[in-house]
Amino acid sequence: MFNRDRSSSEANPSNKATLISAGTQVSGDIHSDHDLRIDGRVDGNVSSSARIVVGPQGCVNGHMESQQADVTGRVSGDIRVQDLLQLRGDCVVEGNIAAGKLQVEPTATFNGQCQMGGSVTVLQLKKHERAAAEV
Repeated sequence: MFNRDRSSSEANPSNKATLISAGTQVSGDIHSDHDLRIDGRVDGNVSSSARIVVGPQGCVNGHMESQQADVTGRVSGDIRVQDLLQLRGDCVVEGNIAAGKLQVEPTATFNGQCQMGGSVTVLQLKKHERAAAEV
């Protein structure tokens, strides 16, 4: 009975997640191969091969890097997300963003520069085309 539950959890890595709960403070870098939820405070860089969620009370003072991310708390540092980055609620992001896709709710605050997948290449190409046309 117990072995079956354990093996099904091990067979499905999406059930594995790390939680830094409210009231917890971590100093130092964190890396996880699975989902990571931050409801406390992290003073350091955070990276995940999966998804990072910064909850409404969560705070990250450092850079974040992941496949996907959902921020409703506060991040002071650069964010690099390969797929979808969601800035929700009253979140505050102070830093630059590089993301494949970006979704920002009207109440979110973002102070920094943003670079997104293909659109960055298109903007650079148009700038070079304009410069060539001026010559």
